[in-house]
Amino acid sequence: MGKAYGLVEIVGVVAAMDALDKMCKAADVSLATWERRLGGRLVTLVVEGDVAACEEAVRAAMAEPILKVVSHGIIANPHEEIVNLVEISASRFKNEDWSNFHNKTYL
Repeated sequence: MGKAYGLVEIVGVVAAMDALDKMCKAADVSLATWERRLGGRLVTLVVEGDVAACEEAVRAAMAEPILKVVSHGIIANPHEEIVNLVEISASRFKNEDWSNFHNKTYL
């Protein structure tokens, strides 16, 4: 199967980190990017892998969430514009100097 994105939008940063941990342990996926909205009340996780892995990862995140999963989805064989949007989002974290991380606001 080809490249896919698995998306989970969940309430709260801690719940999102728990969901991401479950996703990465359940399937062969990796974090593509994440977004935080409404002051961190909504966190969207985007993982990438093959279609079956993304489906399994999303199911794992939804199985026993700490807080409510607001939305979820799978994008199989994403259009290049979707890939570009994910790459733009992820670019905030790539090629950064993390030596001064404690003085930066990423979240």
